[in-house]
Amino acid sequence: MKKIKCLNAISKYGTDNFTKDYELTDDINEACGILVRSAAMKEMVLPEGILAVARAGAGVNNIPLAECADKGIVVFNTPGANANGVKELVLCGMLIASRDIIGGVEWTQTISEQPTISKDVEKGKKAFAGNEIKGKTLGVIGLGAVGAEVANAASALGMKVLGYDPYISVNAAWRLSRKIQHVTDLSEIYGKCDYITVHVPLTDDNKGMIGKDEIAAMKDGVVVLNFARDLLVDDDAMAEALLSGKVRKYVTDFPNTKSVKMKGCIAIPHLGASTEEAEDNCAAMAVEELMDYLDNGNIRNSVNFPACDMGECKTEGRVAVMHQNIPNMIGQITGTIAKSGINISDLTNKSRDKYAYTLLDLNAKADSSCIEALKKIDGVLRVRIIK
Repeated sequence: MKKIKCLNAISKYGTDNFTKDYELTDDINEACGILVRSAAMKEMVLPEGILAVARAGAGVNNIPLAECADKGIVVFNTPGANANGVKELVLCGMLIASRDIIGGVEWTQTISEQPTISKDVEKGKKAFAGNEIKGKTLGVIGLGAVGAEVANAASALGMKVLGYDPYISVNAAWRLSRKIQHVTDLSEIYGKCDYITVHVPLTDDNKGMIGKDEIAAMKDGVVVLNFARDLLVDDDAMAEALLSGKVRKYVTDFPNTKSVKMKGCIAIPHLGASTEEAEDNCAAMAVEELMDYLDNGNIRNSVNFPACDMGECKTEGRVAVMHQNIPNMIGQITGTIAKSGINISDLTNKSRDKYAYTLLDLNAKADSSCIEALKKIDGVLRVRIIK
């Protein structure tokens, strides 16, 4: 029986998909897999028996990726499962930034007790007039699962859309409407767009990517939206731009001590993926990824190990070897198995940065002496018998 520990409440839409070979446990020490959403894991000491962590969501900033990789623990996320929920909130952000809907609603509440409220709103509504987004130009930085959805939806609403992504995948490109103009220089986004929305993962290299210089290159009165990660935008530069009027509105899904005090900032309490549908979709995908790895050794949507899929094992045995991406590893692994008198019927080896993964189908089950010999190879992180 494979036991799974949930560090957060995970939708039953996902956990109900576990087969009879799985059960949830409250004791992490007896678990082989973890399901998590926002729980802080960076200070956790994970038991030796943990083989995989599945994040029911896209961001993995709460998980120690390198430490997990060094221990041979695969970390999964669920890209695209919450894309529609985030897309809808981005569109909402554009609308509330272009028209003073929040101000109008708040003002209406102040006169709610007035018997003349019907006449008063007709007289006072001009103070909250705004602009339509149809015909305006939107710049989308990052055309992944969410960015592509936003671009297509905005185009369908009559906006001209410029998209920037130097690393766009073939699948993402196929998802894009032909109306989206793909640009290769960010300066085009800054100089031409009335609205700019960011949809890239946070890395050490792009912290503060929307800073003083980038804002200076933007059109006057631009609206900037950040539903990706807080640190992508330089708060001090944004506060200054809002005060000067260079930026008309800043809409962020990540309130902090600075942004909540900015004049012209609309701070939403991280609601991007907070829909029942998104939580269900993320949970279902996370459970599916976890089971496929634990049952078959296949890796899909990992953020610290390469993708690898050999389907369901049809031979007598299957062994997974997680190792450092260094020369002669394949030779040592196959040589060690050959010394045990076992024939390899199929093999897949994939690498990602410092780490690699080798999945082998065998014509006989690997015995304990073969497994121990594989573990002793310098650079091997973990060896697991799948079947």
